[in-house]
Amino acid sequence: MSGRDDRNGRGTEGGWGGADGRDEIERTFAAPAPVRGRGFAHSWWGRAWLKALEETALEGEPLKKGRRQARSGSVGAVSVRPGRITAVVQDQDGSAYRSDVLWQPLSDEGWDRFLDMAVDRAGHIAALLDREMPPHLVEDAAAAGVELLPGIGDLEPECGCEAWDHCAHSAALCYQMARLLDQDPFVLLLMRGRGERRLLDELQMRSVARASRAAGAGTDEEAGDTEVPVTEAAGVPAVAAFAVRDSLPPLPAPPPLPGEAGQPPALDTGTDPAGGADADALEFLAADAAARALRILSDALAPGHEHQPLERELTVRQDAVRLAATTSDTRFLARLATGTGRERAELDRAVQAWRYGGAAGLAVLEEEWTPEPDALARAEAALHAAWEDDERPRLLPLGGGRWSLAGTPAQLRYAPDGRWWPYRETPDGHWTPAGPPDQDPAAALAEVPAQG
Repeated sequence: MSGRDDRNGRGTEGGWGGADGRDEIERTFAAPAPVRGRGFAHSWWGRAWLKALEETALEGEPLKKGRRQARSGSVGAVSVRPGRITAVVQDQDGSAYRSDVLWQPLSDEGWDRFLDMAVDRAGHIAALLDREMPPHLVEDAAAAGVELLPGIGDLEPECGCEAWDHCAHSAALCYQMARLLDQDPFVLLLMRGRGERRLLDELQMRSVARASRAAGAGTDEEAGDTEVPVTEAAGVPAVAAFAVRDSLPPLPAPPPLPGEAGQPPALDTGTDPAGGADADALEFLAADAAARALRILSDALAPGHEHQPLERELTVRQDAVRLAATTSDTRFLARLATGTGRERAELDRAVQAWRYGGAAGLAVLEEEWTPEPDALARAEAALHAAWEDDERPRLLPLGGGRWSLAGTPAQLRYAPDGRWWPYRETPDGHWTPAGPPDQDPAAALAEVPAQG
């Protein structure tokens, strides 16, 4: 498919997941490579897109065939423009059909409501700049009368195969669109009627106008309250300040981060410390504190740090595992195990869980969790979608969000955050983490060795 819109003469060429021309009215993404055994949407807004498709389609078989075609690379370049996505989808027999999926763009009035709502909350603009669509943005937009995500029946198919409902071709196009949405929610907003550059420009203009009005209103109110003539504020006009910006010396660069944490002072003085304090343990804790300080400083200087959630304070039991993950000294490991009421082997399993996923990984290992019915339904749907019918392994439900792979020492554990954790059974009958978590249960299960 051509990457140029001949109707307006504006180029829209771009690669998968990163098209150029983000201020254009149409973007075209090259066809991705085939992919097997993985879900199509990992972001919650990508899954919302697929939910609208799956709840709209009257028959399930075209959806399954569409997933297979999308995975096999049968979907060509995807063109996205207001109200429509388009691609050519090829069948196994070589026949190809142009398929379109339509979704009504927002009206100008709807965009006005959305822009006003976004300007009211700086966090929404920051989220969009980070290419995220947090739930509260969608919820606030809905409260303003603007639906950003499709609902049941919103996605209307048009296909050259002349199917009257969603066919395999339109389904395959929607599954590929979900992969695009995972990487860039501006693709969805383009389909709703605004390109990225125009949207950001309008947000900036409204922000400036609102700030100017607020400043003017504040000056008028101050003058009215005090009945004193308003005098010109000290300073220079912005135009003059910007005119000399190139002649000013640059700000000094921040000092570089040290390459490693500093070494704690040596406490071995040849004299036993008072009170029976363990000098080696104090040196170990001091070294850990220095390493944590360096990590916190590095995180604080990283771009976007101000948008990251605060870390939760660890419990004594969790922090003991964190400390154990930093050392191989058997003396400290034995003390940490004893101090938290664990056997050494139990602590080793906890350390392995920590290294794969921190506090969340430790919770999956040590805490019981009974999913609510809706969470269990999502888990079962994810297991069903992760494999094709002829590839799906035999998974036995164990309760508590856990499934075992029949005839093997492998297990999947579903966590409250929607991720899947691979586990394997050791020869002594204990379950231990086998790899990092994944949103896709098939990818997580692939981490479990064939032999226990």
